[in-house]
Amino acid sequence: MTQALPKIVTFEEFINWKPENERYELHNGTIVKMPQPVGDHEELTGFLAFELTRECIRLNLPYFIPKTALVKPPANESGYSPDVLLLNRPNLINEPLWKKESTVIQPASIPIIVEVVSTNWRDDYLKKYADYEEIGIPEYWIIDYSALGGREFIGKPKQPTILVCSLDEGEYQVSKFRDKDHIQSPTFPELNLTAQQIFQAGNIST
Repeated sequence: MTQALPKIVTFEEFINWKPENERYELHNGTIVKMPQPVGDHEELTGFLAFELTRECIRLNLPYFIPKTALVKPPANESGYSPDVLLLNRPNLINEPLWKKESTVIQPASIPIIVEVVSTNWRDDYLKKYADYEEIGIPEYWIIDYSALGGREFIGKPKQPTILVCSLDEGEYQVSKFRDKDHIQSPTFPELNLTAQQIFQAGNIST
């Protein structure tokens, strides 16, 4: 589980405090230390980052995946460090926090955001889902490779599931992918990936 520190802080205080080479997030003013990802988690995120980057290169899109950038919802004192964050380089000139704080707040800067579910799964399915939707991020993937989420999200019996949340008139429409289902991505309609291929990158059998 994540370890939360009790002091309530602003985003600016969080940025000034945040140590290098350690992963922290800010959840409504509370600093949260993120757990060190396990190997399967790292293999999966690395594989997906590679595949998305390859698709960007193929389509000659001005996108890239940063190492430690943050996403800040404008309406609250939060700052998230997504597992995979695809950024639109041309819009970064309009981001007021980018140059000094490597933080983005505008949906035009974020074509896709990906969270890989771990023990704190409620953050991905509830809190981050609501905040990313409010920001207006057009596409949000929730990759639940260990089937940790509640049955209302991934069904019963639980099984590894990828949820692709696509913004439609300000609200996310959710599509679920399992096993040999081909991922349907509005941002990358020609992406040739199945759920099984993504899970197998993290050594998960489906």
